[in-house]
Amino acid sequence: MPLRLLALTLSLLTASVSAAERPSRADLQKALALYERSVVEVRGPRATGPGVIVGAEGQVLTSVRHVSLEAAEVKYDGQKLPATVVLANAYLQVAIVAAPSGTYPAVPVRVAADRPVGQWLIGIAPGRGKRKARPMTAQARKAPEPFIDVALPLPPGSPLFDIHGRMVAVSVQRRGRGGCRALPMEAVKRQLAARAETP
Repeated sequence: MPLRLLALTLSLLTASVSAAERPSRADLQKALALYERSVVEVRGPRATGPGVIVGAEGQVLTSVRHVSLEAAEVKYDGQKLPATVVLANAYLQVAIVAAPSGTYPAVPVRVAADRPVGQWLIGIAPGRGKRKARPMTAQARKAPEPFIDVALPLPPGSPLFDIHGRMVAVSVQRRGRGGCRALPMEAVKRQLAARAETP
């Protein structure tokens, strides 16, 4: 999928949500199911971490730390797939890589005009060993533009969901032991649109 089409796809799912609504147990389970279906491992020459499928043709949003300038590897459904880097932005700390063409389970994405400051968000703490992945909640806090801070210990490349199971941001940096800095999907969409317009 060309960058222009991916940017259009992200822009079509714009919606608003009440900041005061706290996620229910059903909301947490829905986010966990989306995470388990759509989060993959992205491996670069120096680092490995999570990425989330945001395009049904295999586009994966991840941390820029997990890729080189040209290539990365995506582990999906037990297979290691070669992927090309279509976007890498050091300032925003995100990258988009494209797995081989096919059909993939992309997460629903919500792009909002404003940062989701004050909204309850859902993140998934990855499982380790016998411990399973588990959903957690926290309210988004203000951070330097265009970022938000969330008191969830998520590794870079992890998705953050709203109460309706839509991805609203991606973790880009750990903040101490119990939090992360995240980039809202609106900033990703703007970067994609700018990249698509560049000849």
